[in-house]
Amino acid sequence: MISTSGPTETPKSSTGSPMQTEPDTDTAIETTVNRRARIAVSLLFLTNGAIFANLLPRYPQIKAELGLSNAALGTAIAAYPLGALIAGLTAGSLIHRFRSSRVGVVGTLLTAVAILVAGLSANSLVLAAALFVGGALDALVDVAQNAHGLRVQRRYGRSILNSFHALWSIGAVLGGLMGSAAAGLALPLVVHLSASGVLFSLVALGCYRFMLPGPEIAERDPVKAAGPTRSRLRPSAGTVLILLALGLIACCGTATEDAGASWGALYLSGSLGSALAVAGLAFVSLQGMQFIGRLLGDRLVDRFGQRAVARSGGMITAVGMGAALAFPSTLLTIVGFGAAGFGVATLVPAVMHAADELPGLPPGAGLTMVTWLLRVGFLLSPPIVGVLADASSLRVGLLLVPITGVIVIGLSQYLAVADTPAVGDKEDASLMRQIKPPQVDG
Repeated sequence: MISTSGPTETPKSSTGSPMQTEPDTDTAIETTVNRRARIAVSLLFLTNGAIFANLLPRYPQIKAELGLSNAALGTAIAAYPLGALIAGLTAGSLIHRFRSSRVGVVGTLLTAVAILVAGLSANSLVLAAALFVGGALDALVDVAQNAHGLRVQRRYGRSILNSFHALWSIGAVLGGLMGSAAAGLALPLVVHLSASGVLFSLVALGCYRFMLPGPEIAERDPVKAAGPTRSRLRPSAGTVLILLALGLIACCGTATEDAGASWGALYLSGSLGSALAVAGLAFVSLQGMQFIGRLLGDRLVDRFGQRAVARSGGMITAVGMGAALAFPSTLLTIVGFGAAGFGVATLVPAVMHAADELPGLPPGAGLTMVTWLLRVGFLLSPPIVGVLADASSLRVGLLLVPITGVIVIGLSQYLAVADTPAVGDKEDASLMRQIKPPQVDG
């Protein structure tokens, strides 16, 4: 009989070195770091959605207290994306200097303060100024949290960006429900917005210690992290065209989101005569269905591709909201906003991923640019809808939503970048031929 009580010799490889028989400690630690970073970024997305969403159901009260017309309110609301548009291009340099984790968390704290000031505004100028500052801060947080999310995604080696945006939708729904409940209970604005601001600021502060350390390029491929060569510092005309098309797709998504955020409650309470507590459900429906779309987004995209998902979403947006406007009722309007939210669910994550991987651009440049361009949708849509509403009706102004669905259908081919992983300069020519932009060098 062979004894098994003696010492066992450690197995050795063919080179004579001991073989690993236990899980690598460093790998286990890295897995824990990645998981905690993912949770932290998810919660940061949630707070970003919730802080501003708390203000939206209070717009009817603010409009009535300040005696504003639809056009005046729309102009004040437009200060939010205007601030974002002006500040957005500074996000890249701030992130490079202070890191995305710090910019994201500090920006969140300051955004909560700006939203509180907006809710306590004594006139339209103060409202517009507070929203301008809030929008500028939100733009910085938006780029920072997406940049950090892309860092975590590279560590995972698979698509998880839609899940972060799904948590943003949860935050927006949570904020909308909190705002609707506060409006229904006639809770003073100062109490409501102070409580929500402190709550979500504490969540953001708690996230910071679990976010990834080190430089922003730590997870990038070394070749891509180095950026384009000196001869390619100017992107080609084809690359610029793709970037602009991606920006327009993102604008369609944000314009649809803004329609529910800025005008959903006013349309239900004013045009359709719904109660204030019900009026906030237009935004909640849009964000709730957008959350479901983003929750399913990674699997849908993996199976069908970004272009097919975008086309289908454009059709759902156009038909769903078009039917709600053609046959106005409280229930159908809530359903229509929900259909629009589901239809545009994957657009912004797809555009950000595609832009960040676009060949011929320095690391982070594509993400910063499309994030800046999508703010145009937030900037232009409130006054457009407001002017159309004053000239005709808010029902006519909201036709902007199904129109954006049609535009997405037409531009979905440019999401080929998101369906084709960019692996280096050698793929540039074939990728451009696939999308078929003008073949003119810059």
